[in-house]
Amino acid sequence: MSPVDARALASWLATVDDDVLTALLRRRRVSTDAAWADFFDAAEALLDPTAVAKAAPLLSRPLVDAMDQAVASHEPVPPGTARDELLHLGLVSPEGLPYAGAAAAWRDLSRPETPDPATAGAAAEDDAQLAERAFTALSSLADVLSLTQPSPLGRTGAGTLGAGDRRRLVDAGAVADAATVDLVIGIGLDAGLLRAVDREWRVTTDGSAWLLRGSVDRWVETASHLRDALPAALRTENGGWRPPAEWHLAYPLDPQWPARAGRLAAQWRLWAIIDASGRPAAWATAMADGGDVDRENLQAHLPGEVDRIFLQNDLTAIAPGPLEPAIDARLRRAARRESRAQASTYRFSAESIGAALAAGEDPASLAEFLTAISLTGLPQPLAYELERAAQRHGRLRVGTDATGRTQVTASEPTALDTLAVDQALRPLGLIRDGDRLISRSSVDAVFWMLSDARYPVAAVDADGRVRILDRARLTDSSSGTAAGADDASYAPLVERMRRAHSSDDADAAWLGRELEQAVKARAVIEVSVRLPDGTTRDFVLEATGLGGGRLRGRDRASDVERTLPVSSIVSARLT
Repeated sequence: MSPVDARALASWLATVDDDVLTALLRRRRVSTDAAWADFFDAAEALLDPTAVAKAAPLLSRPLVDAMDQAVASHEPVPPGTARDELLHLGLVSPEGLPYAGAAAAWRDLSRPETPDPATAGAAAEDDAQLAERAFTALSSLADVLSLTQPSPLGRTGAGTLGAGDRRRLVDAGAVADAATVDLVIGIGLDAGLLRAVDREWRVTTDGSAWLLRGSVDRWVETASHLRDALPAALRTENGGWRPPAEWHLAYPLDPQWPARAGRLAAQWRLWAIIDASGRPAAWATAMADGGDVDRENLQAHLPGEVDRIFLQNDLTAIAPGPLEPAIDARLRRAARRESRAQASTYRFSAESIGAALAAGEDPASLAEFLTAISLTGLPQPLAYELERAAQRHGRLRVGTDATGRTQVTASEPTALDTLAVDQALRPLGLIRDGDRLISRSSVDAVFWMLSDARYPVAAVDADGRVRILDRARLTDSSSGTAAGADDASYAPLVERMRRAHSSDDADAAWLGRELEQAVKARAVIEVSVRLPDGTTRDFVLEATGLGGGRLRGRDRASDVERTLPVSSIVSARLT
């Protein structure tokens, strides 16, 4: 690496404002705890071959082409967007010339092979097929969010979905197969409906609200977020997107990019934004050019939502079409959804009704709700199950005692004997204490484990009044971008470099670093020295040593060893 280049880059870094500097650090993926003392440290690190190789995969094809041309021709990158982007990545000078260290590292970069796009040779699909796919995807994402609200999905150390939760989603019928699970979760993450929290994926508050919206609103909101989440190289200047057949070419130096581009295209096909050939759906044509979704067109292709159901004597409910989301959400609290076609089937049972009561439903209001949405009234068998569940509900009560410990009491003492020997409840560590059971687990943990085990349980407060526990484990929707969070964490590093640059001996520090680099490389340098009489004299030296405040080097002109006081050296440059 050339000291001249390092000095030039360091000087430029010192002149830009904090926002530009912080954006460069973030985009170059510099660690926020980098031990840089000043801008010269920063310049050396950024021009290191390893750092340049790490930055190369971040460059879009126009930037790669611009760097290729400039490095091959030894000419500056022409003025324009490419030069500005490369300048703000610390790869070229303000004049557009690649720094020597960056150019040398660039020539040594490996060039990964680019596979054919996933859409190559695929046939176009009609909008009826796409509409069916859109409806299926909407149902799958809604089911995944509904299942994830009370029980977050586990993430492995590699950031993938755990095998147990993958199987849970497939077995519940939320998705067709294991491969589709990853696509649906990817859509939820890109749309801000799911968010990673430690080793879990949780539904966000936006995701919870999404579940109560209509099908068209759900699809439009999600599609808009997916478009906004596209990497910049896939977006057009008018806010649309580039042809999916070109997506795999967007980042030619990133060996991981083709796989990621393939996943993005698969998510878009699953959501029916594009078909298998990459053509936008009829309702997304304007969206592809930066416009809005054609909501009327989408609504015409999706099945209409209904607000009535058929309640039957066999404790099932049949919806003749997709239920309005708010009705569907409440119905699912009291019944298990058995089929997920356009005409869905739900089944009531003593356990499902008991779970609804445990989650806060009132027997009378639940019966009133079912009667209001039923086209066939409230069948006697279902009315009986509601009455029976109401009588059983609350036989077990979970609360805290005077010392704050969790306790379980029962209206029938023999019920506690059953709990004490239930092996499924062993994790709660229930211990008999007179006419109650006590546990070190929280009230929430004890309540929900008993509820899941189909016991008629209610949560109570300190005065014995029934209270409602909300099982949904939501996370706040991200209030800011990841970039914004990273930017704030760079503040100490930026401040440290600014402080070093603003000190009185900044120029001396620059010179000292240049001389150190020259000695390490045993480079030939021209130094200007201020003599005692106030005049300056230039020496051309092969730098051989630096210490004790003196520079040692062999004078090329007279072939003698010279020792010069560093304090008298005005400037130094490579010859």
